[in-house]
Amino acid sequence: MEHPIASLDQKPDVTAFFDAQSNTISYVIKDPASTSCAVIDAVMQFDYAAARLSFDTANQIIAFITERGLRLEWIIETHVHADHLSGAPYIQKKLGGKIGIGEHILTVQETFGKIFNAGTEFQRDGTQFDCLFTDNQVYNVGKMTCFAMHTPGHTPACMVHVIGDAVFTGDTLFMPDGGSARADFPGGDAGELFDSIERVLALPEEMRLFVCHDYGPNGRAIRWETTIGAQKKANIHVGEGASREEFVSMREARDATLGMPKLIIPSLQVNMRAGEVPKDKDGNMTLTVPIDAL
Repeated sequence: MEHPIASLDQKPDVTAFFDAQSNTISYVIKDPASTSCAVIDAVMQFDYAAARLSFDTANQIIAFITERGLRLEWIIETHVHADHLSGAPYIQKKLGGKIGIGEHILTVQETFGKIFNAGTEFQRDGTQFDCLFTDNQVYNVGKMTCFAMHTPGHTPACMVHVIGDAVFTGDTLFMPDGGSARADFPGGDAGELFDSIERVLALPEEMRLFVCHDYGPNGRAIRWETTIGAQKKANIHVGEGASREEFVSMREARDATLGMPKLIIPSLQVNMRAGEVPKDKDGNMTLTVPIDAL
């Protein structure tokens, strides 16, 4: 589907926060014409061996917003992440704002609700989130016009968010020398991922593009900002007119060699609940470890 017209004359201030545990980049996006802002892909740290939560990155974001007197309107998840736990509810409790994710979270909740044997108390209707974005939905951050694009392939619920002249791709695209996301999780599809990437690359070439992860390929420094034009020209998986068939073949072969993310088991359980840790009947935070289910 075509997308709304991007507002190239609106140039948000973008500040990045890097989490070294998961190589995740979280963002604060500020409307330059007001004090309004949004947060994208906030992180909550988890020490797996000690089963201990911490909020280093989230606290940095909260301090940044508070010290500048900003008003948080949105806390956006680009998808249900499998490599880090969301810090969205922690930030919301401190600063307010609406937590939003793509409407196809229902598919993810149904799939992983079964895998993790979540009982009937786990609502599979997305009500844990304040907003379920639909494809091409237009919304605002202050005076900035924004819209969401449904970009399945990595997961069924992936959304790319376009805020002014800035594009936030989640895991759909990495930096040009990093390529693209894997497509072998339940509900993933390499062909759908290619189609989603092509749709993103149809945006104006001068638009800034911000990725959710960077792993410093070949030892380079961590980076997170590029452009649509640079991706079209140099992305190692889709640049210079790679065909759908070539991409699917490459992606499926590459995915077959990848191990599971270290935090996938806690991440999925927490993130499909909008960042809340599940609790047992006595109210204690508890995670499930399914055997041979992923």
